[in-house]
Amino acid sequence: MKYDIQKMRSYFPVLKQEVYGRPLIYFDNAASTQKPVQVLMAQERLQNDYYGNIHRAAHYMADKATGDFETARDEVKNFINAENREEIIFTKGTTESINLVAASFGEQFLTPGSEIIVSEMEHHSNLVPWQINALRKGAKIVKLPISESGELQTGLLPELISSKTKLIAVAHVSNVLGTVNPVAQIIETAHKRDVPVFVDGAQAVPHIQVDVQSLDADFYAFSAHKMYGSNGVGVLYGKRKWLEQMPPYQGGGEMISEVSFEKTTFSEIPYKFEAGTPNITGVIAFSEAIKLLRETGIDNIAAWEQELLRYATEQLKAIDGLRIYGEAPHKSGVISFNIAGIHPFDLGTMLDKAGVAVRTGHHCADPLMNFYNIPGTVRASFALYNTKEEIDNFIKALKKVAQMLA
Repeated sequence: MKYDIQKMRSYFPVLKQEVYGRPLIYFDNAASTQKPVQVLMAQERLQNDYYGNIHRAAHYMADKATGDFETARDEVKNFINAENREEIIFTKGTTESINLVAASFGEQFLTPGSEIIVSEMEHHSNLVPWQINALRKGAKIVKLPISESGELQTGLLPELISSKTKLIAVAHVSNVLGTVNPVAQIIETAHKRDVPVFVDGAQAVPHIQVDVQSLDADFYAFSAHKMYGSNGVGVLYGKRKWLEQMPPYQGGGEMISEVSFEKTTFSEIPYKFEAGTPNITGVIAFSEAIKLLRETGIDNIAAWEQELLRYATEQLKAIDGLRIYGEAPHKSGVISFNIAGIHPFDLGTMLDKAGVAVRTGHHCADPLMNFYNIPGTVRASFALYNTKEEIDNFIKALKKVAQMLA
């Protein structure tokens, strides 16, 4: 199948604008992707035609909104090949999904002296919640280190796992390095010792085919806004055997079965973990983002983004003084780099004036920055609507900026 990039770009009206008199080049997709017209129209349609609070009322609009909300759950379930729709929990995002498991799994299974293994390349969202709950329960965080090339030292895992290990938390794809981690191997190693694995899939699901049953993941989390959907919507997949043992994360409406002053009983999963009114509009519109990914084909998207990655990497390596962080053989479309003698913030600010949107800073990965002994990087991250022409213009602007700041 030939990848029709112009058709793809036509779905995203925001890409037609100019910034500071220059055509917008949006290379900050690892932070958040833009929304296609299909998602924007779904949001508008719900708000204009049939918005109602879900699961509670008996009137037409609430009933239709409830049906579409639950259809979105089925879309997600099929997209990641979960075994049961009840294993799909809607949250505010990957961060809340991680906090949910850290708090709820931690409450049930962590005891003083317990250990949680967390990789050195994690986003703060997949480290801090485990630290908070480890402190609360008297548990300990154990680091799974990385190599200079930005790969996890998975060979150390068997010796890191002990009788005290209660869970392993790891990113499927690094938001800084682009490294695609061997999560299937990690899960297999962990399960030999009866240790569950939590996978942060925020940077993976939009770019590679994810099958949670094939991976045998115990928990898997991701966000709609990184896959062309709305912000404020996330997904937590969890195996039924774990979710049914875990206590509720929050209390309130929807997650209850019966309430009295003497006792409260809770709903079945997934509703036990969905307290309060969710982002109804965002969840329903998320269905349209998933449909776009499915119809385009994740494999086709991945092939296009890999072509962009190879093309950009080759040109960046030709720039004097430029270093790329993360050169694992299996990478997603993320390139983090610095140019000797120039602060990444200055590079990013000047690139913005040329119409190029990149991310600068520590990317919520301080331990990773400490490993490389740097304050931060410039990060360019690609999506299904980016082009080689944009990369050419980015490289041209980068060379000019580097010359000015040298």
